[in-house]
Amino acid sequence: MAKTALITGITGQDGAYLAQFLLEKGYRVWGAFRRSSTVNLERLEYLGIRDKVELVPLDLLDLGNIIRVLEKVQPDEVYNLAAQSFVAVSFEQPVVTGEITGLGAARMLEAVRIVNPQIKFYQASSSEMFGKVQAVPQNENTPFYPRSPYAAAKLYAHWMTVNYREAYGIFACSGILFNHESPLRGLEFVTRKITYTVAQIKHGLARELRLGNLEARRDWGYAPEYVEAMWLMLQQDEPDDYVIATGETHSVKEFAQEAFACVGLDWRDYVVEDPAFYRPADVELLVGDATKAQQKLGWRPRTTFKELVRLMVEADLKRVGDRCGR
Repeated sequence: MAKTALITGITGQDGAYLAQFLLEKGYRVWGAFRRSSTVNLERLEYLGIRDKVELVPLDLLDLGNIIRVLEKVQPDEVYNLAAQSFVAVSFEQPVVTGEITGLGAARMLEAVRIVNPQIKFYQASSSEMFGKVQAVPQNENTPFYPRSPYAAAKLYAHWMTVNYREAYGIFACSGILFNHESPLRGLEFVTRKITYTVAQIKHGLARELRLGNLEARRDWGYAPEYVEAMWLMLQQDEPDDYVIATGETHSVKEFAQEAFACVGLDWRDYVVEDPAFYRPADVELLVGDATKAQQKLGWRPRTTFKELVRLMVEADLKRVGDRCGR
């Protein structure tokens, strides 16, 4: 019989790509979303899977609601991707971030324990947990040092996942994913902000790109490849935690330079470094060591940094062109 999966955060980048991946594997896919006056299904529609996913409202602040959803869906696997996931916003809304990103995961785990401890559980951990890095590169044994309310909340969720695995025997895994991007990335994230603004400039709809710390360095991969790693974690004989990364680091400046080069422009003519976009406490360098994932999961990144930037720029050139009738 086909497996059933429940994905929280189905409307986000990772949720949409994971849904597509699981559908291709023959899963019955349920997508949990936060109830609001308007539900953004744009990413599911972009991938052409809107009508293939069954949707259910779920509130990460309400344990009773989560229990009822699990009882209704009866999933074999739960992928907890839902979060207040924008680091800058977490400084403005630290309590809300903690409730959703941190305690929300704890409620999901408790609901699994109550409804069916045999459910396999995936928690979306984050490289931001490493924060003020204690070693380069970062692997599963590197000490954490979160530098934002978002990272602190993710760290709580991460350790709660370990605790439920060890205390209750739940098959619970955390994927410590480094930055992963795609044409479905939100415009509030710096990579998509860059590629979308480059497309606007190329079409004559913008004149400059204002960015924060240009020297911040990240390990950027391609999101569809990273959701495959999530699935692989839940197919192993034993639950464990894994770093998922490319092992390469590039600066925000490099990303901008490459994006402008894709359209034949010099980034220095358009980019303005604006202190208004600096974080109260920034993370300067993140680069992951995914050796464990390579050895145990057989997972490796396949898309290069330049390929990633180009496919994002090309997608935004088409988007902007379509919207302005070009």
